[in-house]
Amino acid sequence: MQKFDIVIIGGGAAGIAAAISAKRRGKSVAICDRMPKIGKKVLASGNGRCNLLNEKLDESFYNPAARLIVKSIFEKFGKDRILSFFKELGLETYSEDGRIFPRTNQSSSVMKVLEMELARLSVPIELNFEVKEILHSEGSFTIRSKGGKSMECEKLIVAAGGRSYPALGSDGSCYRMALDLGHKIVEPVPAAVPLVLKERLCHLLQGQKITASVKAIINQRTACESLGDLLFTNYGLSGTAILDVSEDISIAINRQKIGDVLVSIDMVPFMGSDALKLEISRRINNRWKAEDLLAGILPNKFNFAFEGKEIGLDAQKITNAVKGRVFKVVETKRWNEADFTAGGIDTKYVKSGTLESTVVKGLYFAGEMLDVCGKRGGYNLAWAWASGFTTGQTT
Repeated sequence: MQKFDIVIIGGGAAGIAAAISAKRRGKSVAICDRMPKIGKKVLASGNGRCNLLNEKLDESFYNPAARLIVKSIFEKFGKDRILSFFKELGLETYSEDGRIFPRTNQSSSVMKVLEMELARLSVPIELNFEVKEILHSEGSFTIRSKGGKSMECEKLIVAAGGRSYPALGSDGSCYRMALDLGHKIVEPVPAAVPLVLKERLCHLLQGQKITASVKAIINQRTACESLGDLLFTNYGLSGTAILDVSEDISIAINRQKIGDVLVSIDMVPFMGSDALKLEISRRINNRWKAEDLLAGILPNKFNFAFEGKEIGLDAQKITNAVKGRVFKVVETKRWNEADFTAGGIDTKYVKSGTLESTVVKGLYFAGEMLDVCGKRGGYNLAWAWASGFTTGQTT
């Protein structure tokens, strides 16, 4: 059986950062990962560009329950230290609307410098190591794989990821082991995920993208709102505006089992209701055809989607149809289409500033294993780098 000071479960962003951090301190460290290659999720992040972090990086961009823990970690390893970490590895970066990317615009460049550092530090990596169980006894841990391999360590960092994109390596299997060791799990649900609706309009407009303002309405109260791309699909709605409000919706539907969940969509956010109504009235008075009343305001596809049957020649009805249009959300798409995981190990079960378990001494959690979910724009990867590096420093 191989023995190390520290074993890290998970070869994603958090696990790699933890390994580099700990090995630089002179610890014997090993990574074990269930996939045939580490960093698959890093490679897929940011549509292959890898949005490393954001210029505005603080706890306010994360779910409320996690903010104290996030703040304690960013105080140790925040934006400047993350940037310095990658600069030292040889990665050049640039900022685009606050989001920070590698200068090459390739996530493979990020993985290349990380793998070079792991090789320089001679960090052993056990691939195809799917953890079956974690045993803790007399100040040490034994990690056993389904394939019959075992590793022993004094300190254990679990950075096995959440449940989003299971094909890339994180399937949430380590949540059960954390539960067995005495931790509470906040039920994981998909976040930054498209929404499923049963709406004829979505079918008629499928493939059409517009800029829209979207509100999530849960139990008749506005939970959150966003302005961005809206994409009509054959199953419902997607696009950045939808992804940005989907966490609250997913928690309501999938975790809280709330049935009264709506999205209100303003398809013409660049015009006020009065201005739009006045313009439509002018067109009606000038004898425009019903199917042409939205021409020049929305893409031509909308003319055929609305036609005259639904809204006729009534300026107020037409205005209501495209501003504040309400759709009932039936469900969300599932894990293979979710960017992030909302939920995980309750942050009350880890220590501020170190992420060591309050239940099991010597056990640490990093990255998406914890109930920490950030907004889109580099916040979740930033948390992975910061939490991983910090656990490597404190073990």
